[in-house]
Amino acid sequence: MLNILAISGSLRAASTNSALLAALVRNAPPGCRVTVHDGLDRLPIFNPDDEGERTPREASRLIDAVTGADGLVVSCPEYAHGVPGGLKNALDWLVSRDAAIAKPAMLAHASPRSLFARAALAEIMRTMSFAMYDGELEIALLGKKPAEMEVILAEPEKVLAMRNAVQGFADFIRSH
Repeated sequence: MLNILAISGSLRAASTNSALLAALVRNAPPGCRVTVHDGLDRLPIFNPDDEGERTPREASRLIDAVTGADGLVVSCPEYAHGVPGGLKNALDWLVSRDAAIAKPAMLAHASPRSLFARAALAEIMRTMSFAMYDGELEIALLGKKPAEMEVILAEPEKVLAMRNAVQGFADFIRSH
């Protein structure tokens, strides 16, 4: 069983990115378990002075989750043409750790307009030595209310797209 960790870069209660990741949990193909990490809102601002024995509990929880996962799926919105601060902060906690080194990672998108954040996030993660999967998942949910998102994410072609994306990522993980 592959354990895939999913992280949403959005802290909003009605986040389209979080809804997409929750749908991945429900629609993971056989042999894959997708778990959504929560807690980005509880991470303290990264400070290199707080590493080692001083690493905060919530940062350790994130580091352990990434370390223990077979792969990582990240979905995030774009804020002012960039990666949201909470997600960047989470990645900063991983920079000096081995958790990211050669860890397979995939990006998933809930908006077709987040092109700047996509490029920035991919660059950050490549720089951190994540093994980036070329296949991406995009299901347009921008501007949708939770009930509308659920309808879209339950459409048979969207379910198939999610399963195929995670299966492709799982194959990438296994070959890595």
